[in-house]
Amino acid sequence: MLHKQLQNAGLSENEAKIYLAALELGQTSVSRIARQAGIKRTTVYLSLESLMEKGLVSALKKDGKTNYFAEDPRDLERIMEKKKKEISDLIPQLLAFTNLIDNKPEIRYFEGDEGIKEVLMKTVEKPDQEILMMFSESYFSDFGDEFFEKVYRPERIKKRILSRTLMPENEQMKELSSRNAQHFRQSKFLPPELFQINIEMLIYEKNKIAIISFKEEFAFIIDSPAIYTSFKAIFESLWAGAK
Repeated sequence: MLHKQLQNAGLSENEAKIYLAALELGQTSVSRIARQAGIKRTTVYLSLESLMEKGLVSALKKDGKTNYFAEDPRDLERIMEKKKKEISDLIPQLLAFTNLIDNKPEIRYFEGDEGIKEVLMKTVEKPDQEILMMFSESYFSDFGDEFFEKVYRPERIKKRILSRTLMPENEQMKELSSRNAQHFRQSKFLPPELFQINIEMLIYEKNKIAIISFKEEFAFIIDSPAIYTSFKAIFESLWAGAK
């Protein structure tokens, strides 16, 4: 039907019916257009205003009465071209908005021992990278070394993923660092009174940060190049001052 095709061209259903009625009737009154289109008179007034703004209908006052008539149907082509230009002008703004959404950090949350293990294994999915780690004493007391010794560390070493690790300076961490060569790791120490963190942090893949609380049994991964860069800068500053 013609009114459906007019809707596809950008008119509303009422506008399409009223425009066709005006074309068929010629110069005429609102009442006749309403009867012809099968639409309430009050609604016709609103749609006529819209059609007049689009340049598809005009009004003519005669003997104190206002009559309406449809303009040349070829004006529809002009309207479509105008809409296409408006959309083309809008696209750069829409793309900029999309980029803003895309740049928002993605955060994934994990719970329990299994969730923590899953996060740890995600940090060693890509070979030949470097992971920057901040160890907490909670690593020993609330999680233990078994998973690291039997699963995580062998996978990291197999994939040639170097670990640079900041540790609180205590006997446990010194004993762990004595095996740096075989664990494919470098480590430095910070005074425990200053390096009081209760989480473990892993900075990896140039866009991700994993934060793990062994004591409270949760972990999350932040995927954001901007946040990664900031956390890496903090790590490097600490690394430069560590021993």
